[in-house]
Amino acid sequence: MKKYFVQSAPFIVPTTDGKLIEEHHGLATTNNPEISIAHMIAPPKWSEPFQTPEFEEYTYIIKGKKQFSIEGDIIVLEAGQSIKIEKNTRVQYSNPFGEPCEYIAICKPAFDFAKAHRE
Repeated sequence: MKKYFVQSAPFIVPTTDGKLIEEHHGLATTNNPEISIAHMIAPPKWSEPFQTPEFEEYTYIIKGKKQFSIEGDIIVLEAGQSIKIEKNTRVQYSNPFGEPCEYIAICKPAFDFAKAHRE
């Protein structure tokens, strides 16, 4: 039995807002409830509803900028920066800027839409 797995076919999450979501590890791809790792590209002027997820979310910005509205605070991260948001924290993710934002998102436990609690 191999003690490793190389992911070369991530699950492309269907979206209607122009955002690219490629889940490399998680519930949709590897049936792993412990952690999810996704590569994402948020288009300019993109945003999603507020949510209060039951999982921690880590974000690492590769290119561009991403805005986080976290319980009343507005934080903007740029390439090379990262953030950890604790579970049960009300947050909204957006890219109000004029260029795409490419980033990696890691959720622990794994992202589960039913546990994201979007408004």
